[in-house]
Order: sequence, then structure tokens, then C-alpha cells
Amino acid sequence: MSKAGKLFDKILIANRGEIACRVIRTARRLGIKTVAVYSEADADALHVREADEAVFIGPAPSAQSYLQVDKIVAACEQTGAQAVHPGYGFLSEKQEFQKALAEAGITFIGPDAHAIYAMGDKIESKKLAQAAGVSTVPGFLEAIPNADEAVKIANSVGYPVMIKASAGGGGKGMRIAYNDAEAHEGFGSATNEAKASFADDRVFIEKYVEEPRHIEIQLIADGHGNCIYLWERECSIQRRHQKVIEEAPSPFLDEATRKAMGEQAVALAKAVQYKSAGTVEFIVDKHRKFYFLEMNTRLQVEHPVTELITGLDLVELMIRVAAGERLPFEQKDVKLEGWAVEARVYAEDPFRNFLPSTGRLVKYREPAPGPDVRVDSGVYEGGEISMFYDPMIAKLCTYGATRGAAIARMRRALDEFYVRGVSHNVPFLAALMAHPRFVAGNLTTNFIAEEFKGGFTAAHLPPRDPAVLAGVAAVVDRLHGHRSGGAQDRRTVMLNRAPVAVTVTGSGPAFKVETGGRTLAIETDWVPGQPLLHARVDGEAIVVQVDASGSGWRLVHAGGQAEALVLTPRQAELYALMPIKAAPDTSKFLLSPMPGLLASVAVSEGQEVKAGEALAVVEAMKMENVLRATRDGTVKVLHAKAGDSLRVDQKIVEFA
Repeated sequence: MSKAGKLFDKILIANRGEIACRVIRTARRLGIKTVAVYSEADADALHVREADEAVFIGPAPSAQSYLQVDKIVAACEQTGAQAVHPGYGFLSEKQEFQKALAEAGITFIGPDAHAIYAMGDKIESKKLAQAAGVSTVPGFLEAIPNADEAVKIANSVGYPVMIKASAGGGGKGMRIAYNDAEAHEGFGSATNEAKASFADDRVFIEKYVEEPRHIEIQLIADGHGNCIYLWERECSIQRRHQKVIEEAPSPFLDEATRKAMGEQAVALAKAVQYKSAGTVEFIVDKHRKFYFLEMNTRLQVEHPVTELITGLDLVELMIRVAAGERLPFEQKDVKLEGWAVEARVYAEDPFRNFLPSTGRLVKYREPAPGPDVRVDSGVYEGGEISMFYDPMIAKLCTYGATRGAAIARMRRALDEFYVRGVSHNVPFLAALMAHPRFVAGNLTTNFIAEEFKGGFTAAHLPPRDPAVLAGVAAVVDRLHGHRSGGAQDRRTVMLNRAPVAVTVTGSGPAFKVETGGRTLAIETDWVPGQPLLHARVDGEAIVVQVDASGSGWRLVHAGGQAEALVLTPRQAELYALMPIKAAPDTSKFLLSPMPGLLASVAVSEGQEVKAGEALAVVEAMKMENVLRATRDGTVKVLHAKAGDSLRVDQKIVEFA
């Protein structure tokens, strides 16, 4: 074990993916050797490649590998690791893990077990907060035994209510109920998810604050009584209670509220003698009244935005505190400079209700890092997104002197994020970044539900100028060898089958494109084969992803894609006469929207069903996905049974 003032020689990271890679980077900078642990599914993972050593700990399911305390302790003893950084999730908030390490003489880079117990359980932490005089949301803080009791309690608290897993986190085991039926169903879903995710099916109920913002305070405390708040993060943009966009600072708080929240968070941490990095989460109403939600006794997923506005390395501070050092600064020394935004890039299909996507990253290129762009990832080109774990690809962060500058840089960075082989949520992130309400900072945790009612569609994408896309396509075609001199090219660009007449002159890097009475000046040094085209169009910087698509090009920009075929005018006339192949009719089938396990089938052959009725439940990445009938009908054939492993678009139910 390290003595005060001396850092560790070797630490083990009891995690995987991007957070394991992120801890390794700081440890390497500090001259500390690192040990990775990995399951069967992660044998070729990036964190295994980057660590100095790696230890195999079991089968792919996390319950048999990353959640096995004995295996982690054994890996430390095998490699001589003096300390363990738990990252987030998995064992990071399990007091049993901290105790087991302590008994083995291994330092836990995090808080002590008593603080994990006091703050890690949502029910106990709320009781402690109430006893300390901290404002909490009204509710029933005892574990609820069954669905009928949940309905009674919900009525006594008053709808709407939030049903939440006591051991929850990451948005799992949470349901909002607006009536008795939703409370009854929500109790079942929340307890099932809680048991699957945390091996703890206790849930409680609290009042759901309408028009809420989710704002959290980052803390860092040492073992010498010093505790400092590092400003706040706005985490209100959430989908299914899972954070999607985070930023620091919050566009909503004034100085007085920021100070009050920070001081209250520090008081709560000191009440449990907290040590290490931690986050106190608050729900804030439209009047800036704030209520304690919970304390996360670990490093948060969204910690990079705090690092960008403060210039601090939270992982380094955690390591130094665990080694016995004092914090090297006081509250008055903590700066707040500029603005940072984080977008979570997930392997999921936003056009199919955000269902997880698994598979190989056939092509993968991140935006180039720099002072205004940071990418935390745990994947690489050719690597695989597994069905066993969270589908995060990367955390994309941008920084600017102002909120507007950080958002503008994020929009361009999303265009620079090149992912092929799996579906991803970049189109949705692009739509969020361009949404007028988001740009204005008018946020609540209901933002996505309110602004994307009925799901996300192509209609939600930011507007794109067809003349610019047609001009880029014509320039790409010209640079590809169809014409390299300065003579005029008259072309018709079929942009998603709609004709756009263009005339192109010039040669790289400067081109002039005339279309629809406009003249565009396009400058680019793009060469064939590059996936990203960086250009200036009339002086404005843009990025367009370019993929060959048959005889034409697929252009991806601002979250959307366009099929572009560059033709001579005569070719365009003939092309317009070509028939369009009709898509197959799948309206009579319930298809699996993702790869996963068919947990249950709620109907039988010959049964009549009504629109909205539950038909089946598919499990993937610990989340239950209820598939419902889109219209009235009669079940003709069941093509799959409970327990089957499903692929995307596999038939489950056929209707008459």
C-alpha cells in the first residue's frame, strides 16, 4: 500500500471500455504501471491493449467477470497491484468490494465503505440528507413490497410519481407513472430491471417534479478534512433517464444558487467523512429551488466537462487522495473558464426507437483531438460492440470560450465522427445540437420527450442546403477524375433522386459552382479515398462524409445523409425513367428490432390483439424492451419462443 506523499507503482482498473482507457492515460502520465482485467468478450479490447498487464477474469456476462470481487482481488495479488480504480458502474459503488480490498491490503481509489453505504443507497442517502437538513423531494423512502402497494403509495404521494431502484444508476430501474395502471406496470418493470442490473430489486417512490432540471455538483475531498466543489454540470438532456448531453457550467444557475448548491453538497459529503471524487445530484425546478436526489460515490461518466472548465485531472486527484496526499488547492483557487459540452455517442439506432446495435466497427475515425475537442473512447477500427455491455462508443467533448462556441464546435465534430458497421446516434446528437430550444438553454429533463414526440425521424434533422450538397457532390465527382481541368462541367446531380442542375469550373483547391441562380465558392483539399471532406463554402467551414455508393456518392452532413448521383443532362433524362424497386411488405410481422434474448411472448396463435397491447419482451444490454401491437389484429403464427436468441429483423409474430 502506498504511503502518504508517495504514489503507487502499479494500479489495477476494475472496469472496461472508455473509462478503463481514460484511467490508463492518467496513470501512464504519472509513471504508474497499469493492470487491465477482461472477460472472454473483451480479449481484444482496447483497454487490454493499452494496459501494461492484463488478467482474464471470466465469461462475457458481467455477473461472471467484472462483478466478481474475488477475481478482482486475486488479479491484484497475482500482479502486485497496490491499488484499484473502479471507474464507474460494475463494482464502483459496492461497499463489499472496498472492504474486500482493504482486507487484502489493497487501496481502493475511491471513498471508504461507510461513505459508499451511506450515500450509495438511494433510500438511506435520502434519510441521511433529511436528517442533515438538506432539501429532498417528497416521497416514500421505504422499499415497496409489491405492485398493489406501489399503487397505494403513488396515490398518497400524488401523481406523477417516479418509481426508482434503490441500488439504481445509469437510468436503469426507473419508471414515471401518471396513473394507477402505469404505477402497477412500472413497479414490475423497475424491479425486474433492478434485479437484472444490480442484483437488488428494492424500489421506492418519490414525487416527480415537473419541468425539472438535473444539475449536479462535482466534489473532490481528501482524507484530511478538505472538501471542495468543482462547480456544476447540467445533465438535463436525458432519454429514458439516461444522460445524453452534459455541459458545464449550467446555463440556468446564477452565482447565488451555484454557491448554495456547492456548499450544501460539501456539507453532505463532510457528514459522512467523504474522501475522493464524488457527485451530488440535484433536481432543480423552474424557480431554481433545488432538491437532493442522490450522491454518486465514484467518478461520473460526464467528468470530462468539469476537467475542461477547471483544468483539473479528476483521476489524478483521486489517485493522489488515495495515496494519502492533501488537496493542493482551496475553494478560492478553483477556476471556471469557458464552456464544455459532452455528447455520448452510442451504438444504437435513433430511427428505430434507439434500439442497441451490435457488431464490428468496420470503419472508425474520431475527430482530431485538440484544445477544443476531446474524445474518450474504448474502441478501435475493427473492434466489436458487444451485446453484453453498455453500447457506448465514445464520449465526444468540445470546449469554447462561450456556450455558443462550444455548441458550434460540437456540431462540426459530430460531422467529423466517422463510424461504419453499426448504427449510431450521431444523427440524433446533431439534431439536439441544432435545436433552437437547446441552443437557447431552455432545458428540462423532459426535453427529448417533448420535442421528439412519437420518436426520432429524419424530419427532426437540422436543415441542409441542397445546393451546397449538390455542389459538394459535383466537386467530388470532378476530383475523382471525371474532369480535372478548368473547363466548365454541366451536370445534373440526382440528390435523393431529385435533380439539381449545376455548372462546375475550376480545379483544386478552388471551385466555382453555379446552381439555381446562385454561385458557390468551394475550397477543399479533399482527395479520392478520404472519408472526410473538409471544405469552405462561401468562407464557412463544413465537413461532409463521403462514401462511394454504386455509381454515385453517399454524403453525410449535419446528421443526415443524401444519395448523390452526378450525371450529364442526357443521362439524367434517362435515369428519371428508371423504375424504383418497392420495399418488401413487413406489415404482417412483428420483427425483432435488435439482437437480443426473447424473454417472453405474451400472445398465442389465434389470439386477437389490440393496438398498444404488449406482444413480447426482448432483453438486450440489461434493458427490457416491450414490443407492442401497432394495430388491431389476429395472431397467425409464432415464429419464435421465449428463450430464443434473436437477430435484427427476425420474425417473432405473424398476423393474419
